[in-house]
Amino acid sequence: MKLRSTDLVKGFRQSAPYLNAHYGKTTVIMLGGEAIAHKNFTHIVNDIALLNSLGLRIVVVYGARPQISQRLESQGETSPYHKGVRITDEHTLELVKQAAGQLQLDITARFSMGLNNTPMAGSQINVVSGNFIIAQPLGIDDGIDYHHSGRIRRIDIEGIHRQLDQQAIVLLGPVASSVTGECFNLTSEEVATQLAIKLKADKLIGFCSEQGVLEDDGTVASEMLPNEAEHALQQLIERDAADSGTGRFLRGAISACRAGVPRSHLISYKEDGALIQELFSFDGIGTQIVMASAEKVRRAGIDDIGGILELIRPLEQDGILVRRSREQLEQEIEQFTIIERDSLIIGCAALYPFAEEKMAEMACVAIHPDYRDGDRGGLLLSRLRQQAKEQGLEHIFVLTTRSLHWFREHGFYESSVDQLPVAKKALYNFQRRSKILILDL
Repeated sequence: MKLRSTDLVKGFRQSAPYLNAHYGKTTVIMLGGEAIAHKNFTHIVNDIALLNSLGLRIVVVYGARPQISQRLESQGETSPYHKGVRITDEHTLELVKQAAGQLQLDITARFSMGLNNTPMAGSQINVVSGNFIIAQPLGIDDGIDYHHSGRIRRIDIEGIHRQLDQQAIVLLGPVASSVTGECFNLTSEEVATQLAIKLKADKLIGFCSEQGVLEDDGTVASEMLPNEAEHALQQLIERDAADSGTGRFLRGAISACRAGVPRSHLISYKEDGALIQELFSFDGIGTQIVMASAEKVRRAGIDDIGGILELIRPLEQDGILVRRSREQLEQEIEQFTIIERDSLIIGCAALYPFAEEKMAEMACVAIHPDYRDGDRGGLLLSRLRQQAKEQGLEHIFVLTTRSLHWFREHGFYESSVDQLPVAKKALYNFQRRSKILILDL
């Protein structure tokens, strides 16, 4: 008898927290013309439709750079750029409208598919486009007349929200009208960025040819603050790659984060399922640009010992934490991760690896009483979890007498003394009777 695989069930269960976190949230998705032209675009549409079915409020902004260039080339023409913006004269504008109009129809048609043998089967998605954006001309810069290249003058935020409230996908392109009835060519990154800011979106998502921002060693940077993203953008500028998909998205993400958009995600349009994996898995797959914060999570150093002691002493006195001497803390300081706010240590946790058993203990978890309203404990767990995975470990365990429910809410399950590493098992205090919980990585 063939055993049924539980991978599907496990996948659904593991995605539940992310489903709850994203439900009802506004997301702006930026699709460059390169993404639309790629063979994986059908899968991207299917995934966006799935997100819509799961209750996300979605605005899709599409670009048409390669499609416009292709139309120009077919007529033996080119259009120059100035500061990364296409100069759109009247003839070019007609080609822009043709390319953008065709893409709008093609994308709408993709969202209308409902064949039984496709992931869109049974879906009834309303895709709404319209004059939600009013444009104005860029004018003249450095003596260069942009003609019909424009920028956003205003956005009908209430109108877009009404459509999102009806669970429609709002689809907007690079062409917008002005109060004088003219059409202007906008950059898709400006449209997506300004929409994310004005709609107070929870996420801005962009697609590029790489799986996010690449580090010098070729690995993907999983998370960046705006100043780090600026540094990455400057490196692209130095390599004359500022107008690549990555460069254009980074400019928008930096502006969006600094204007209050909590997270911007950059993923590859070539990778099937990248959008789902980025949003519904713990590690994600691309690069997140997150808002700068007054709080910083970092590894502890010798100068942090006084602050850690001040934080954990009350919990030690109440018997919640096992007492640590200053000398012990000095020896173990490299195991600690802290949350620092305005030079005050408001949270800490330690990770003690047991490499032979591929396990690590999470210990000395403490949050300052004035800062317990946010999920800072979850933030520390996330950082320690990442550290453990980087060390090739497979499980994290905790011993607790008071916080059983909190750890269970964050994925831990109860276990026995027998499951502890040998060295830790020998030190277990049977009088204290701490509960043992394990988290699988």
